[in-house]
Amino acid sequence: TLEEPVGAPWQWSAKALVPDLTPPSPYVSRPGWPRDPSAMLRFLPLKPSRLYRCVKLLVALGVSVVLLMNTHTLLAPFQKNQLTDRRFLALNKCPACFGTSWCRKFTNGQVSFEAWGRLRLLDAFNVKNVFFAQYGEPREGARRVVLKRLGSSQELADIDQKICKRATGRPRCDLVQAVYKTEFARLNGDVRLLTPEVVEGWSDLVHCPSQRLLDRVVRRYAETKDSGSFLLKNLKDTERMQLLMTLAFNPEPLVLQSFPSDEGWPFPKYLGACGRMVAVNYVGEELWSFYNAPWEKRVDLAKQLMDIAEQLTNNDFDFALYLLDVSFDNFAVGPRDGKVIVVDAENVVVADKRLIRQNKPENYDVWYESKFEECDKEACLSFSKDVLCSRVTVDHNYYAVCQNLLSRYATWRGNHGGLLHDPPARVAEDGHLEAMLEECANPRKRHGRFAAAKELRDYLTQLSGATARKIDQKPLVKPVLQEKTLFKPELLPHLLKVEPSPGARHRPNSPEARLGMRTADPNGQYPSSERRAGVSEEKPR
Repeated sequence: TLEEPVGAPWQWSAKALVPDLTPPSPYVSRPGWPRDPSAMLRFLPLKPSRLYRCVKLLVALGVSVVLLMNTHTLLAPFQKNQLTDRRFLALNKCPACFGTSWCRKFTNGQVSFEAWGRLRLLDAFNVKNVFFAQYGEPREGARRVVLKRLGSSQELADIDQKICKRATGRPRCDLVQAVYKTEFARLNGDVRLLTPEVVEGWSDLVHCPSQRLLDRVVRRYAETKDSGSFLLKNLKDTERMQLLMTLAFNPEPLVLQSFPSDEGWPFPKYLGACGRMVAVNYVGEELWSFYNAPWEKRVDLAKQLMDIAEQLTNNDFDFALYLLDVSFDNFAVGPRDGKVIVVDAENVVVADKRLIRQNKPENYDVWYESKFEECDKEACLSFSKDVLCSRVTVDHNYYAVCQNLLSRYATWRGNHGGLLHDPPARVAEDGHLEAMLEECANPRKRHGRFAAAKELRDYLTQLSGATARKIDQKPLVKPVLQEKTLFKPELLPHLLKVEPSPGARHRPNSPEARLGMRTADPNGQYPSSERRAGVSEEKPR
């Protein structure tokens, strides 16, 4: 059919009466669009999804090229055990290192990275330089260990630069020769003891050191063959410098050695070091992995955390260990026994209570209560190291555990609420647990945190027993320490007294006697310690 001409009849032409047989162009399918294809591309809108696909394709191509160019470098860690390399272990920097007791195990290939730990590209995301490895003895099976460089790569580079500047005035130098010209060599020669004047303030461990603490550190130093004496004459010059280097850079290995797990301290076992790589025993998954565990498990973990706070504050050795960095990733839980362990002991202030009582600084015998301060960041704590070192009775550990791990003020990885969040209905309706956690984190009364911490430990112990008896079926019995107010210290002697039942007889081999409980004779009199078989008056460690 003929296309009808446009316009008036007198404007028609012969060309308008001739049909146009040219196929229609796709660029003029819509009225008003330009007929030029290049103009069409200029006006074509770029969709975000199309841009995302293009960028993703370019990134994939770039990564593929990089991987192809570095194939040998990427496969090398899987073909060779890097933990046998002296330079990788920084053994060439000794005595500016952490020790050499485990070097034979490393060089013999007894320690090797786990699968993904061999890939060095992942070191960019491993800021703390913590690695998981397998360690095996010839006649024993392999077991998991944790390897630490005790600092980030930048921190290690900074300590090298400081050593060189103090020795030569230049940022780069021969580190092995330079370390002999620094304060790390001040103990070399005929120096008999490591004294507080030499190392005071170098790190949190020795913020306020006593001679008794430093003797303990030297006597238990594991990076020497002749350990067991607090005299420095038994250490070589290189071992003395390694000791001071560790004390200044990161004293965590010395904390683990001075307060070992074999004696019941809540720290992992120290294994050894080679160069700037330290090996400790693997404990288990971090505490954060149990944030949404069943209620019974979380109650048990909370009870252990409060026990750790009590142990580090009050113990038979009169050393108070105050944790300055308390967060979910600084604690771990054993896979078999479920025991909670402090896995990051870098920031620990050790105060000698005997020295405080001897020197009697101002207000040394006044109970110190840590001040609560709300904070928008994670794992916030308010403290003064000088106060921690000058008071005999301090509630810092209770405050740190309650605020950062248990109470509603705990914040970690975008989650609000502590380990005891969302309790069962019966516990929530009672309201007692919430009140104790609030008083422990943010006390309203004088010495309220001390009382709340004691009562919370007792309540969690009872709660653990109640969960074992199926908490939803049997009602909870309120703690005897709680009436309408918090714990009253003057009631403690009466609450701990064990009254004999009528007609009870004293039995030396009875369960009460084996547990150290005092039972009465037929006349209602309590026997002396000499008459109680196998019961010691000493406080258990």
